[in-house]
Amino acid sequence: MDKKGLVIVNTGNGKGKTTAALGLALRAVGQGLKVSMVQFIKGGWKYGELKAPEFLPGFELRQMGRGFVGVGGATPAPEDVETAMEAFFAARERVLSGEWDMVIMDEVNCAVDLGLVPLESLLKLIGDKPEGLHLVLTGRGAKPEVIEAADLVTEMREIKHPYKAGIKAQRGVEF
Repeated sequence: MDKKGLVIVNTGNGKGKTTAALGLALRAVGQGLKVSMVQFIKGGWKYGELKAPEFLPGFELRQMGRGFVGVGGATPAPEDVETAMEAFFAARERVLSGEWDMVIMDEVNCAVDLGLVPLESLLKLIGDKPEGLHLVLTGRGAKPEVIEAADLVTEMREIKHPYKAGIKAQRGVEF
């Protein structure tokens, strides 16, 4: 079987983008592949996936960023831009290192959409990725240029969410 590294985008306003990427990581590690996940803006919370590397040899997770940042056209705080760019360079190093079979850039689409990471930088990284590397880009607001550069794009669309019924985030589902 020929190995063709794919660019995979999980976007949309529905839940499940990171969860789907973690499913890919689980499948890849099960096939003996090495996976690195860099989280761009999920700092601060104790997400369940942070413990996954203890149980999954070949999987690393780097939680970077200061946590979710404001939306709605506000100018990003310099600290958020700085931490997002640190995450970008950490992910870039992994993509280009030749050490990983899959790199997941969790919430990078959102970071680009919020102006924390330049679109041009992400597009260049997509173009520079090694042929055999799978690159997974998650987060709402994927730019049309990123969608065009991808091999596989899935849009999660919210139909119903428990939060609208007053149910708070549940451990093991949302975090």
